Amino acid sequence: MAGSPNLDGTVALVTGASSGIGEATARMLADRGAAVAIVARRAERLETLANTIESGGGKAFAIEADVTDREQAENAVRRTVEELGRLDVLVNNAGVMLLGPILDAPVEEWDQMVQVNVLGLLYTAKAAIPHLLAAAAEGPRQVADLVNISSVAGRQVSLGSGVYNATKHAVGAFSESLRQEVTERHLRVSLIEPGAVDTELTDHLRDGIREQTKQRFADIDKLEATDIAEAIEFVVTRPRHVAINEVLVRPTEQRD
Repeated sequence: MAGSPNLDGTVALVTGASSGIGEATARMLADRGAAVAIVARRAERLETLANTIESGGGKAFAIEADVTDREQAENAVRRTVEELGRLDVLVNNAGVMLLGPILDAPVEEWDQMVQVNVLGLLYTAKAAIPHLLAAAAEGPRQVADLVNISSVAGRQVSLGSGVYNATKHAVGAFSESLRQEVTERHLRVSLIEPGAVDTELTDHLRDGIREQTKQRFADIDKLEATDIAEAIEFVVTRPRHVAINEVLVRPTEQRD
């Protein structure tokens, strides 16, 4: 029935699903009844997650892919639809955060952030949109969801995170423009903006920057990945007439 709070009979695709927010989201959507396609580069972790979901009574399909490669992103969407029959929910979660001053930054870090945070998201969204529109028109819920994971860094600019800020502002701009384009066809576009979350995101920072970043949030009780997964779950289980377009979630103690 349209507006049902569960996801029985639907299919969700989650990128960056091998750890953190992506993994927690895949588990939660599967618990709600969705068949879940889980996409990331780390195949072994994906297989472990898929086995865990299926042992709990859910359905999961692991796809090893690098979404920064347009062909791989498109193939991930195609394989999801071929294997699971449809696509009702896309969670664009894959992302990297490589902080540090602009002046001496390795340009390769900028390239990586633009490729993952922006291009990977765009490639996956572009491939998924026709299937999501079809689900909204023909599916049992008569609505579909495209959820883009941004950051508090997509709302405000901070010293030492200029290019990361730029990529997340781009995600916000794309999401709002797409929302205006497809919302009358019942494809809901939502932007989730986490603050500090206890995930592997900071593990990829350069020496020195990593320690500075961890120290900055050392006295804050950070969010868990499941906190953000619960926000995503709430967004995609609203009745058909309700669109949650933007959600900012910070730890209670985080000021910026």
